Amino acid sequence: MKSIFLKFAHVVIISISFASIVSCSSTPVSDSAVGASASEETSQYLVGPGDTLQVFVWGNPDFSVTVPVRPDGKITTPLVEDISAIGKTPTQLAREIERRLSRFIKKPVVSVLVTGFVGTSYQQIRIIGEASRPQAIPYRNGMTVLDVMIAVGGLTEFAAGNRAKIVREGSEGTTKIETRLDDLLQDGDISANVEMKPGDILIIPQSWF
Repeated sequence: MKSIFLKFAHVVIISISFASIVSCSSTPVSDSAVGASASEETSQYLVGPGDTLQVFVWGNPDFSVTVPVRPDGKITTPLVEDISAIGKTPTQLAREIERRLSRFIKKPVVSVLVTGFVGTSYQQIRIIGEASRPQAIPYRNGMTVLDVMIAVGGLTEFAAGNRAKIVREGSEGTTKIETRLDDLLQDGDISANVEMKPGDILIIPQSWF
């Protein structure tokens, strides 16, 4: 009798465990997970003016070239003149070149690699004012204002670093974020290390003294 009871209890435990596993595996994907997936899909790199592109035409080395994206956003490759590249992903651009080349080459296969990154304006961080090398730099995921200052070589001796501002455009308008660059760079105050967003403009004013 005791043996039968133990076998019955064992079956019940297995049934409960299996139900728990099925329940966990059938849990619907949360909205946040869907949002993260959608964000990954929309975070692809878009070609911008000043980028350098390597265009490979497989089996046709004479048509494989490295070209800059002109200020007007276009590129020229052998047999394909003035093709618009700005705002397209490398894959989209490769398909467009294939379409154009198909008039001259049977079933062309094209790959486009970005070797010099600048990006479109809303994928850049622009630094103006008293930086050692004011410029526009490509945005990278997780970029902070410290990364930006390293890229531009720090501040000039005339900079009022603690009066710097980040100007950010958003769905609710323009936001100005106070930034303490002197505290960050001179005193090592990590709390002043602000996260950057694509399209931010960092303005570094000149000291009054």
